[in-house]
Amino acid sequence: MRALWYKKQLRTYGPFLLLVVLHIAAWEITAQLNMIPSFILPAPSAIWTALIEKRGLLFGEHLPATLQESLIGFALSVVCGTLLGTGMHMFAPLAKALYPMLIISQTIPLIALSPIFIMWFGYTLWGKVAVVFLTAFFPVVVAVYDGLRQSGSLYRDLLLTLGANRWQILRKTQIPLALPSFFSGLKLSIVYCVIGATIGEWLGGSRGLGYFSRRMAGNLQSAEMFAAVLLLSVVGVALFLSIAVLEKLILQKRGFYR
Repeated sequence: MRALWYKKQLRTYGPFLLLVVLHIAAWEITAQLNMIPSFILPAPSAIWTALIEKRGLLFGEHLPATLQESLIGFALSVVCGTLLGTGMHMFAPLAKALYPMLIISQTIPLIALSPIFIMWFGYTLWGKVAVVFLTAFFPVVVAVYDGLRQSGSLYRDLLLTLGANRWQILRKTQIPLALPSFFSGLKLSIVYCVIGATIGEWLGGSRGLGYFSRRMAGNLQSAEMFAAVLLLSVVGVALFLSIAVLEKLILQKRGFYR
């Protein structure tokens, strides 16, 4: 049974892993032959060495700061986005008033708003959290609103004939059927949180992986900068997978997966 599981995983992820290995091998050979200057593109082995040598700073100081900003911003985005998306679904005038404003808010470059948040909140945790929130809020609102709006009109009509009110319909059918859309929004949001935290740290911070990578870039320490970028990528993937696992557990329990 376990052999079959491993074989299935190899068929699913084998091409991806092979591509990654070939890419890293080609990168390492290119760097070792000095075809590209090391301060522009360091070798993967040099990046790994920098990650080990700077592990005290990266894992002890900067990674916890980025995680804290990302998770606080994500929690605020989920709570506020879920409440607003549900309110827009339940009250049409609210959706007509706010939906265009939400879209407009996403057309403003985040990098232009970040200094404003830093000016308002200072170089504190909440300046970066505000950037994260603005980045991650929109996917949650849209996922909740669209998921509720498109969920189960047939079930809704049936419950209306049985005398159910709007809140009972919402709780019994619309929320369960909107869960796949909701989790899709969460997976986008959690990745955007890492991006938002990095931008906030780049523009105004004294801790975090974004701040560390900016400082290393200024000193032309490219291996250390790439080590921070690698760690940011790993954090984003890990957070995405955590939401994906939670999604699978909840949706399996609800009967979406078999």
